[in-house]
Amino acid sequence: MEQIYVIPQKEIYQILEKLEGLQTSLQKKEEQQLHGRWLDNEQLMALLKVSKRTLQNWRDCGLITFSQVGHKIYYQYSEVEAMLQSRKNPSFR
Repeated sequence: MEQIYVIPQKEIYQILEKLEGLQTSLQKKEEQQLHGRWLDNEQLMALLKVSKRTLQNWRDCGLITFSQVGHKIYYQYSEVEAMLQSRKNPSFR
């Protein structure tokens, strides 16, 4: 026979708060690890969810800085972050 446990709402909210705190900590740690890192085309495409052609357009327009070794393109994470920050728009509300 199955037992049913009742968890008070207060405890559920405490658990959710702890999970949100863990999520925030993990995101900060991930950002710190990426900060000095170089990303290749595939990694940046996955991170920003954009196409290879979009990255090519950004490079052609001088929107994003990059380094090239042979046929391989690299982007410094901090430069990508700076580019996104410089194009940040205020909310409409």
